[in-house]
Amino acid sequence: MNLLRGRFDVDAVIVDLDGTMVDTLGDFEVALNLMLADLPLPCGSLQVSRATVAGLVGKGTEHLLSRVLALAGVQGDELHALYQRAWPSYQQHYLAINGRYSMVYPGVVAGLRRMQALGLKLACLTNKPTAFALPLLKAKGLADFFELSFGGDAFERKKPDPLPLLKTCQALGTLPRRTLMIGDSSNDAQAARSAQCPVLLVTYGYNHGEPIRGVDADAFVDSLEELLPA
Repeated sequence: MNLLRGRFDVDAVIVDLDGTMVDTLGDFEVALNLMLADLPLPCGSLQVSRATVAGLVGKGTEHLLSRVLALAGVQGDELHALYQRAWPSYQQHYLAINGRYSMVYPGVVAGLRRMQALGLKLACLTNKPTAFALPLLKAKGLADFFELSFGGDAFERKKPDPLPLLKTCQALGTLPRRTLMIGDSSNDAQAARSAQCPVLLVTYGYNHGEPIRGVDADAFVDSLEELLPA
């Protein structure tokens, strides 16, 4: 099967979620600020902006919460102690608003339909916790495109480690070299390179606030609609 005008000859596609299929910065921003309001912070109070969140997401919830608490001036042993209070607060707030402040990027549904029509096996692989990822996919009408969906807690390690990609290929029954990774960040690209999967990156995502075209990838698209025939 050929995608992107014959650039990739693959049997399956693994697709990232946040920043690739769905713009979830609004959900992150609201849930994090509700969490921060629950905590006794050294600085008294803190509100994180959408722009700040964009530079922090992508490496899993543990990393996100730790970075946000560090921005609030929490350090050392205090960071560990406050994290134990932050996680249940964040989980409660995120689950309550999951998908309410997010939107599917233009071209995503058309691109997924095209890949599905080509007979490609599709899997969603995200660093987002499974309890957040699966309801979001369902709420946004994306769940039925995927044979398999794995969150960041599905495997022992998260992207950029190659393990989640290798395990997903194994579950799909496909070879890594014939399984395309589509993502929006260096995490996705590094994981794909290490797993020996081809990788395509979208240009509209987060990538930790860094320019995406500086990342080592096989191709870039401004929309998944570009996977349609010319």
